Order: sequence, then C-alpha cells, then structure tokens
Amino acid sequence: MTNSTQKPIDQPSAARTMTAIVHTRYGTAPEDILRPARVDRPTIRDDEVLVRVHAASVDRGTWHVMAGLPHPLRAAGFGLRRPKYLNPGRSLAGTVDAVGTKVTGFAPGDEVFGIAAGSFAEYVCVRTDKLGRKPSNLSFDEAAAVPISALAALQAVRDHGRVEAGEKVLILGASGGVGSFAVQFAKAFGAEVTGVCGAVGVDLVRGLGADHVIDYTRGDPTGGEHRYDVILDIAGNRRLSRLRHALTPTGRLVIVGGETDGQWLGGSDRQLRALLLSPFVGQRLGTFVSAENADDLVVLREYIESGQVAPVINRIYPLSEVAAAIRHLLAGHPQGKIVISVRDPGRF
Repeated sequence: MTNSTQKPIDQPSAARTMTAIVHTRYGTAPEDILRPARVDRPTIRDDEVLVRVHAASVDRGTWHVMAGLPHPLRAAGFGLRRPKYLNPGRSLAGTVDAVGTKVTGFAPGDEVFGIAAGSFAEYVCVRTDKLGRKPSNLSFDEAAAVPISALAALQAVRDHGRVEAGEKVLILGASGGVGSFAVQFAKAFGAEVTGVCGAVGVDLVRGLGADHVIDYTRGDPTGGEHRYDVILDIAGNRRLSRLRHALTPTGRLVIVGGETDGQWLGGSDRQLRALLLSPFVGQRLGTFVSAENADDLVVLREYIESGQVAPVINRIYPLSEVAAAIRHLLAGHPQGKIVISVRDPGRF
C-alpha cells in the first residue's frame, strides 16, 4: 500500500509536488467525489519503491474503493469514515524513481508494473511484494491493464478452477477485463473454452481463442444440455441452481464477479451460499479474493512475453478524466480494460 500519511490538499508546500486525483469522502458518483489537484509527492519507506506512474487502469474494484461499498471494505483497511488513501487507483505501470534503503532487486530507471493504492497520480509508493518488471513486449498503457484483472483471471483458472488440458470450460463475462484474460489462460492450459458475452463482444472473444462463443442476449448459456468441467462466473448474477445444472457431477464453479447494489454484502451472498452448499454436493462451488503478489506478476510477465496472453484495451483516458473513465465502466460492460494515461498529466 502507499504511505498513508499522504494528504490530498490543494496548495501543498513549494517543495516537490505532483498532479493527482484526490478523494476526501466516499460516494457513488465519480464526478462528485474525484477531483484533480496538486499535492506533495509521497515519501517512501525503507521497504518501498517510488514509481513514476506512466499509466494506471480502472476496474470494478476502483468503484468499490471510491464508494466505500460494501461497508466491510472500509473495515478491511481502506478507511472507516473517510478514504485512507489518496485516490482509488490500484493498477499501475511506470519507471522506478527511487528505492528505499532496504529494497533490493529494483533500481531507478527500471520499467515496472504492479499494484499500489493511489495510482491515479504522477508518483506512488509501491511495496516490492506487489511489484514486478514490466513485460518487455508491452507499452506502459498495455502493462497497466494487466495487474489486478490478469491476477484474478490467472488464479481463477489455475488455483481455483484447477483447469486441465482437455476439460470443457465455460466463462461467463468473457469479453470484460478479467474475462478476456481468463479466456486466454484457459486456452493456455489446454482447455476447450466456451466464452459468453454480449453481441458486441463476440468477435473479440473469438479472436482471443475461444472455441465457442455464446451471445447471452439470445438465450441462457446455462440452460441447455451442455455440461462443463469448470464454470468461471465473472459477470451476471445467475442463480446457483442454473450454474450447477450446467456443471458435470464433479465440476467446479468459481464465482469471480456478479455484484448487486447491496451496501453490506454487495452480491457476495451468492458466493456465501455457494461456499456453504459445496461440502454437501459432488460439485466444488466457491469463490476467492485475489492474492496480490510479486510471484504471480512474474508468471503474468512470462505468459505475456511468450505471446500466450495479451491485454485488451477498450479505451484510454487522460488522468484529468478519471471520473469519466469510471462512469464509462459503470455505464455497461466495456470490452477489455479501461486505461488511464499519466505520462503527460498537465496542470489542472
């Protein structure tokens, strides 16, 4: 996480400053909560790296951090009454500007990508256990699209779905930020992949390597006679009974997404029901919270540099338009990732 002593203020000292997006209260409307400002640059701790951010990205978690919803998120370290961190940005790509006295393995000038609270800014402090070297074949914009969503996809396919070669995998929400990565990882693991998305995403999902693509607007993909070894439910709120119907008797269901507006559970009640039911049926039903770690960032870089996995960019916004980028996310289901360019933030 970033240094929690950062203070979003409009007129910082004349010392080293930076452009950043700031939020001082929780709220659900990004245009009311987020604003650009000049603030003091963060100061790194001994075990942190100061990164000059070139790009960041937006995902559903960005909105949750901004809104402070569901409420348990606040107790999890993001601030009970008001936001603890400078802004809701999380993923980033950039260059190392400085390293703490206890940091090894990184040096000024290194091109990196990773995860840190407050990445909608010119500079951010990053813990080394959430930082990796940027894939050499990606631009900074492309690399910023990777960390949060690709980690979730990798861990859903590898660790929780336990996908094996030859298995049949159904991915609901295959054209979104996580889903587009999940399709590629499932194919890299040798699965026969069926991707589900809206009509506008069909060509994209097919281009990612899916063996079959279903337009959910033309029917329920879980209502037919097909049975799958693994279902990754990344979008929507289909009933557990429908998802179980589409699984083989010993199949695995991994609920990655599917949210509601609930202030306390936010849709996680379905995940809880799956976990409670799983011990009593032959199918494995579950969910997970992504583990943000440097080891898996190395794995992501290897898959990307080998050409097996690549990010899909939906749209790039300048730093000054973070609120518009989040509004674009909330308006529908973007195909791929929304990226924030921070290379030339200008003065607001």
